[in-house]
Amino acid sequence: MSVNKTMTDVAYDFLSRHKKQIEFLKLWDEVIKQFSIPEDKKRRKKSQFYSELLLDTRFASFENNRWDLRNRHRFDETHVDTQDIAFDDDDDELDVIGLDLPKGDDAFDN
Repeated sequence: MSVNKTMTDVAYDFLSRHKKQIEFLKLWDEVIKQFSIPEDKKRRKKSQFYSELLLDTRFASFENNRWDLRNRHRFDETHVDTQDIAFDDDDDELDVIGLDLPKGDDAFDN
């Protein structure tokens, strides 16, 4: 393996060869094989690898922690429509009953 290859490059090559969605753990196993990651560093590297997959635009995540190359899928398969996300815009007052909050001159300013 080339010294300059990244973990995401290994995942890209692996997905390119398999031509289908792959579970994250199978991608991770391939990275471990290619890089010979020591046991004491696997946990940290696994987290780093997952983060890098999320940030790399070549990849798309799907249900059940499966990954594939984004260019194999339509836009609507790889993007979430944020118009359907409900936000809690209520500026409800906090329930302060039972809290020992300062009053009068010692009260917190809002």
